[in-house]
Amino acid sequence: MAAIKLTGVSKEYDGSGALAVDDVELEIADGEFMVLVGPSGCGKSTLLRMIAGLEDVTYGEIAIGERDVTDLEPRDRDVAMVFQNYALYPHLTVRENIGFGLKLRKTAKAEMAERVERVARSLGLTEYLDRKPAQLSGGQRQRVAMGRAMVRQPAAYLMDEPLSNLDAKLRVAMRAELARLHEQLGVTTVYVTHDQVEAMTLGQRVAVLRGGVLQQCDTPETLFERPANAFVAGFIGSPAMNLLEAQAADGAVRFGAESLALEPAVARALGERELIVGVRPSDFLLAGPGVDPALPRLRVVPEVVERLGSEIHAIFGVEARQLDLDGRGGLTGERDAQLTGDDRALLTARLEAGSPVAVGQPVELAIRRDRLHFFDRADGLRIETAAAALSAAS
Repeated sequence: MAAIKLTGVSKEYDGSGALAVDDVELEIADGEFMVLVGPSGCGKSTLLRMIAGLEDVTYGEIAIGERDVTDLEPRDRDVAMVFQNYALYPHLTVRENIGFGLKLRKTAKAEMAERVERVARSLGLTEYLDRKPAQLSGGQRQRVAMGRAMVRQPAAYLMDEPLSNLDAKLRVAMRAELARLHEQLGVTTVYVTHDQVEAMTLGQRVAVLRGGVLQQCDTPETLFERPANAFVAGFIGSPAMNLLEAQAADGAVRFGAESLALEPAVARALGERELIVGVRPSDFLLAGPGVDPALPRLRVVPEVVERLGSEIHAIFGVEARQLDLDGRGGLTGERDAQLTGDDRALLTARLEAGSPVAVGQPVELAIRRDRLHFFDRADGLRIETAAAALSAAS
């Protein structure tokens, strides 16, 4: 096992001056499961390939353990990769695929057989050792690819979207399998995904990238509760955080025609300014007898109601300017008029299953104002308030 340290790592293609990865500083602890996540084109796979040695580093340094590996060939870095497409040899059996790397290293036959059997047992592949890849399911093939990496006993595993070709049910099972294996082996792992559910469930820490720049690296809980900027706030969480252009003044935050009274300490911290307010869908409550009457309210008419069994998503329009993530992961003020038929913002509330909500029927929603998020309108950075600090400490 080994720690991985990236110091000012950048990647420029073709001397164009455009950086696919821009000055990334990141330390991955020995035995840590680190997830790199972000929208398509954010540089996460490029960063992983630089750690592996499959892409040259334009600027900066990469160290694995105590060694500077920046200029070393992939075979000299003591890492093992698991890819999205399995990359199994179709003419070899499972046994031969798992042991292929050991054979190239001229490992003794007895040792190779013992290591292959041990890895196959841990992955539940023993009964498939003499089958060819074509005789396996997608999940079994992915386990073979993982076994081929595990049998080498490397200093670190590098995984590039290894579950993206699997169906939803199998992905859940394989996520649990990966978590179990990491707990068992304790090997430093860097895992790339665009799926934030994978990121939040697997990562001990998660590094969020946008446009090649590291936005925030922290535990899943911190990313959710205290995102560093509006991009991270909108990217992490499902359904996504509702982000609205707003103004803070006179003890309230106003967006469009709506005004929400703030706690005095929060109002003092914000002062008077233009900002972005964020509300997580889970921080809406259906107003009723059991809900604090002091909480600010919105009276809304659901345009869409999604009943998911364990919860309900109510989608409604408000007179305000909404911010969304565009295809490149940037923030845009363009509003989607497809559903509302006008220029209102579309917000999502996540409510308890069985809540009496229906399309076209007005409802009153309370907002947990102690869990509102505020970001600077100019640069998108988080604005800390007394309530946020108190919430984080409790």
